[in-house]
This record gives sequence, structure tokens and C-alpha cells, in this order.
Amino acid sequence: MKPAKRSSTAFLMLFTIIAMELWCITWSGFASASPPTSQPTTQPMATVKIENFTFEPRELQIAVGTTVTWQNADDVPHTASSKDDPQTFDSGALDTDDKFSFTFRKPGKYAYYCKVHPHMQGVVTVK
Repeated sequence: MKPAKRSSTAFLMLFTIIAMELWCITWSGFASASPPTSQPTTQPMATVKIENFTFEPRELQIAVGTTVTWQNADDVPHTASSKDDPQTFDSGALDTDDKFSFTFRKPGKYAYYCKVHPHMQGVVTVK
């Protein structure tokens, strides 16, 4: 019976040593990790308010990479839909207080309108 006791003691010691080594390896990686060196970048933003059946501002000039958010403040649904073909952006129906955002990644002039009320028009100029 003594040999069985020795083998279980040896197994327990081996298991403990391996567990301790794994713990040291795992935690040493956390201790030596350096904090991030770069600051998070913030992307430029602009807002277009949809109110009284108009886009405000009607004309907007922005830099490449700017995100424009349209927010519907009217009591009826509206869209912000580009006029180009194929369409660059289309918000779909925005109910009261709904928002839609689009990031402009290329320079150009982007005319848009409301599909529900086509007389509502605006332009985003990206430089």
C-alpha cells in the first residue's frame, strides 16, 4: 500500500508545480503589459435637424470623415435620402426623435431629399 501513497503524493506535487507555473506565466503577462500609447481619435460630427418640413441647415460644408446625423423633430415621418444613383445613403423612414447617421468618406457634393416630402431638399458638401 505504501507505493500507491507515494504515487498520489508525487502526482499532487507535480500538479501543484504545474499550476503555480501556469499562474506565474499568466499573471506575468499582465504585469508587463504596457498601457496604450495612442489616444482614441474622435471623429468630426455635424447635425441636421428635420423640423417644420425643412432640413436645418439646408446646406452643410464638412471635412472628409465627418459623420452627419439627421434628427427628425417633426410629428410626421421623414427620410434623408441621397439623390445620386446608386444612392450613397438612405435613412429609411424616421419617426419623431429618430436619428440617422452617415460618415462621408469621399469629397463631393451630396444632394439629398425627403422621399415622403420631395420638396424638402438639402446638400452636404464634403471637402
